[in-house]
Amino acid sequence: MKPMEKTLIAEPAPAALASSPDLHRPIASPWHTLLLIAIQAFLSYRGRAGHLNPDRIALYERTMFFEWMMLGLVLLGVWWHGSSLLSVLGARWGSVRAVLRDLGIAILFLIVTIALGSFVGSLFPRGAHSSAAGAMLPQGRTELCFWIALSLSAGICEEGIYRGYLQRQFGAFTKSVPAGILLSAIAFGSAHSYQGLRQAVQIGILGALGGILAYLCRSLRPGMIAHTLQDVLGGFGRH
Repeated sequence: MKPMEKTLIAEPAPAALASSPDLHRPIASPWHTLLLIAIQAFLSYRGRAGHLNPDRIALYERTMFFEWMMLGLVLLGVWWHGSSLLSVLGARWGSVRAVLRDLGIAILFLIVTIALGSFVGSLFPRGAHSSAAGAMLPQGRTELCFWIALSLSAGICEEGIYRGYLQRQFGAFTKSVPAGILLSAIAFGSAHSYQGLRQAVQIGILGALGGILAYLCRSLRPGMIAHTLQDVLGGFGRH
């Protein structure tokens, strides 16, 4: 056999390289998923009181700690189950073109979600905005710097937890991709219930859109970028 023929046989076809993973296969055990949901529910309950704390820098630090702790717990469960951590974190960018592509998708997605969020918010009566959500917003440059760090943490960790892990797990348990997207979006909105009904509904809808985006792109990166930018813009909007 000639060297060129060996090369052609050894190289996989582009379609094989682009094939999607088995979305109906859990990446962690059911007990790990139940534990994660229980911890997240407890943190959400504690957040109802904690987010009324006027010490915003301490609040940002504490929130970032728990964000990364939860992501670490997710990765530990995935690793313990023998699944690839890339199923949660995603593969690294391979080129500048890939970076620019994901950035463009993220910006377009951000525009759509901001418009939709404004429409959904208009359906609620005035005054439905939670005081807890307003109390979280930064005041002054120091708090704004911490807010940017918090936004980056939320963009990475929450997308990894809800779109990378829970969406995959729920989809595997129910054998349905739409059910996985819907259930993870409900969990996402419920985790922010301390901000009030209006914010929880908006965040849940954005979570569903983010789940669709992650499924279509087969990547969390555009969602992570859009999530971070949206949170950062929310902090700057206060100023």
